[in-house]
Parts: sequence; C-alpha cells; structure tokens
Amino acid sequence: MEAILIVTVLIFSIVVHEVAHAWQARREGDDTAEQLGRITLNPISHLDPVGSFIVPFVLYWLNIGFLFGWAKPVPVNPAKYRSPVWGDIRVSLAGIVSNFGLAIFSTLAAAIVLKVTSLTGSGPSGFSETLFQMAWYGILINLVLAFFNLIPIPPLDGSHVLFHVLPRPVAVLYTQVGRYGLPLLIALLFFSSELFTYIMWPVEFFLNQADAFIRLWI
Repeated sequence: MEAILIVTVLIFSIVVHEVAHAWQARREGDDTAEQLGRITLNPISHLDPVGSFIVPFVLYWLNIGFLFGWAKPVPVNPAKYRSPVWGDIRVSLAGIVSNFGLAIFSTLAAAIVLKVTSLTGSGPSGFSETLFQMAWYGILINLVLAFFNLIPIPPLDGSHVLFHVLPRPVAVLYTQVGRYGLPLLIALLFFSSELFTYIMWPVEFFLNQADAFIRLWI
C-alpha cells in the first residue's frame, strides 16, 4: 500500500511538473507542446514507462535511500520564444516552481487533516491516516523533485540557467558533455547514497519547517 501511495504521488507530481513546462512555453510564444497535447493532467500524455514506473519501484524496493522519476520531456522550440534567453530560463524553472507549489499545498493539506481530526475528537481513522500519509509524501517528493532538478547537470532544469551564464564556447562544450550527465549522476547516487544526502540537504531543512508548521495545528 505504501509503495502505491508513493508512486501515485510521484506520478502526479511529475505530470504537474511537465504541464508547467508546457504551459509556460505557451506563455513564452511556443505552442509546440500545446499542439502535441501536453498541456493536460492526463498522465498517459506524459508518463515514461521506465522513468515513471520501473525506476521508482526499483528504487523503492532496493531501499537505497532516495526515490525519484521522470516523465517524457516536453517538446519545446526556443526559437519561438519572444525572449529566447529569458524564455528558456522561465520555461525551465516553471516545473521547479510547480513542485514547490505542490509541496506548500501538501503542507497545508496535512495540517488541515490533523486539525479536522483533532476537532472531531474521534482519533485518526484509516482514511485520515491515508490522507495525511499522501500529503506527507507530497511534501517530501515535491521537495526532492524541485531541488534535484535545480542541479545544474544537463538535461536537468538547472542546467538551462547555468548554460546562459557561461561563455558561449564553454556553454557549447557543457551541453555536449552533459549528454552523459544524468546517467553518471544516477550511477553516483546509486553507489553513494551519501552524495544524494549531501546534495539534498535543503530538502531536510524545508521538510523540518513543514513539520514544524503542521504541528502548530495539532
């Protein structure tokens, strides 16, 4: 049951992440993703069999200390952006912003579940415990997705920001080498979970802040 809850929240979170990219691309003047039906919460339009199902389940059952996944990349055409540089940056960061938004929403949802439970005085039921658990996973997973995607390694979203800061020759080399960035990063995280813990230290900080806020409602 726990695995189903985690993967359900993860899938919803990465779908919202991709929709945010597509929606912002349309705002920037590029309708490529819209024409391909990617501005939708229908998971079938976004999910990748490996990144959305196999990888999360394998990581969960291996219990190696971290869990993440991905969807099919949103197709965009930066040449259509009204501002190619800032458009690319805003489109890239839109997914991260959406995950922070979901983390905040999940924090409020968890607090409300606890408050309603305390007001009724009946104690936590199986339903309320499931809702609280989903909300807690919503906080954790979306914080992980947000900060993981901020890592400036192609094709992660943070790399688009760094690309526009680097001198052009370095940026081109950075993109070429970055083709192997994500597989290398996954390998490093798999064989050294301590690296993931170090990279994700902001997740623990904000998770503690969310927990402190939620406890105010008890």
